[in-house]
Amino acid sequence: MLNVVWKSCPHGLIEIDRQGVVVSLNPAMERILGLVAARATGRPLQEVIAHRELVAALTEVLRTGRRISDSSITNAHHEYVFNCVPVIQCGSVAGAVGELRDITRLKRARQETAAARNKIALLEAALEGIYNGVIVVDGDARVVMFNRAYCDFLGLAPEDVLGRPVWEVIENTRMHVVLETGRAEIGEVQRIKGHDMICSRIPLHRDGRVWAAVGMVIFRDVEELRLLMRRVDRLQSEVEHYKGELMRQQGARYTLEQITGNSPRMLELKKLVQKVARNDSTVLIRGESGTGKELFAHALHNASPRCARPFVRVNCAALPENLLESELFGYREGAFTGARKGGKPGKFEQANGGSLFLDEIGEMSLNMQAKLLRVLQEKEIERLGDARPVVVDVRLVAASSRNLEEMVRRGAFREDLFYRLNVVVLDIPPLRERSGDIPLLVDDLLQRLSRRLGTIHKSIHPAAMEYLLNYHWPGNVRELENVLERVLNISAGEMITIHDLPVRPLKKAVEELEKTVLRRALKVAGGNRMEAARMLGIGRTTFYEKLARYNIC
Repeated sequence: MLNVVWKSCPHGLIEIDRQGVVVSLNPAMERILGLVAARATGRPLQEVIAHRELVAALTEVLRTGRRISDSSITNAHHEYVFNCVPVIQCGSVAGAVGELRDITRLKRARQETAAARNKIALLEAALEGIYNGVIVVDGDARVVMFNRAYCDFLGLAPEDVLGRPVWEVIENTRMHVVLETGRAEIGEVQRIKGHDMICSRIPLHRDGRVWAAVGMVIFRDVEELRLLMRRVDRLQSEVEHYKGELMRQQGARYTLEQITGNSPRMLELKKLVQKVARNDSTVLIRGESGTGKELFAHALHNASPRCARPFVRVNCAALPENLLESELFGYREGAFTGARKGGKPGKFEQANGGSLFLDEIGEMSLNMQAKLLRVLQEKEIERLGDARPVVVDVRLVAASSRNLEEMVRRGAFREDLFYRLNVVVLDIPPLRERSGDIPLLVDDLLQRLSRRLGTIHKSIHPAAMEYLLNYHWPGNVRELENVLERVLNISAGEMITIHDLPVRPLKKAVEELEKTVLRRALKVAGGNRMEAARMLGIGRTTFYEKLARYNIC
């Protein structure tokens, strides 16, 4: 009988004699230790068992004759409790028996049970803490959970509710209907105790059938919903206000609608901007200084899918080469003397996901042009002092008042970069070529300048307008704005007359006219200087002298 019990015991058992030699071990211990009883018996304990804790315990029992209970050891992701008892014969210790009990599953079950209890307690606490009423019914439409908020609203105690059919607890309920149909009812109006409540009822499925349902009172009264909607509208207005302020500070400020002009050239240009804004192609904006190239860059970004992302501006003419490189690509800490602690991201990283506007790109050195070309080709940058590439997603918009084709011919601008930039070209017409827009521009500028300067809005005399229409505006819209600002500062009356406008000396007027003629001749000749000189009927030397005098490329 004892032999049967020994072999059938689910726990591991091992018996040793007084000298610590293994006498026997049962099948359960064989499985635990990975041993065969026939090979283990007759051998010293230390040679059979690798667990030092168990060997030490059995040895201690042999030495002291005292039992050791409920000690723990681990083996191959299992956890065991072992007990060791001495075998007493004729009043002395004749050996010892060790028991290993695998408690891995038991411990895991206890942990899972504790976790389940914690989840239930957390769920109950959450339901009790919710402001709105929550009810849970089983498949028979009987209440199994009812939170404190619902009890307080109905004036009931939990013990009066649990286990009862839901229609006996809540008037006009449809919880039993949801159990039958299996279809959720969201945001429905339900009249309870004279109040129009906004409720939702959701069926719970298990194994392909509805076994319970949850009901929630979202708003205790429709008026609560109206108040919330008004609050949301107010918050939305505030968000739009601050979003607008942020865009004015960091993003693109101008849209196509804000660019004044309805001449045929301007209307055609605006249509082109709307078309090219849809994709991510590089755009080159060309035009004389003061024509509004940056305004079109802003408008292009705002009309594109990237409008919610950053719009970053860099004036290439305002920075020397070493500063321009760190400004565009950023630098890591310690890259150079004076480098900011922690490093600094460049404009490309700041514009990631949005647009980067490089104004006066014709002023960029050949060395910087090569680095910019690499970014356009590889779609990644490297900070100064850091060899790790950073991938960037940026739409590049470049602008120049210089003749880039002529610069390419002279070797002052890289041909490969020029063709990378010259994908889509926006040619901004000078003001003298769209003089029909001058009245609109004057009215728009006078309104904006009057608000900024705090002066009354002044009208303009027809003779003064005629003067503005006949002037050829070498400085374009920027010059027109400067003239009008000066006039608003010095004019005393409510109307701007021709006497308020600056009268230009004859010599200055002749020079401006001469520059205009030179530029037009170059344009008609396709940049061929010899042909342009021939068209004007002047010698090559004289032609080159005039180009140098007026700084015409």
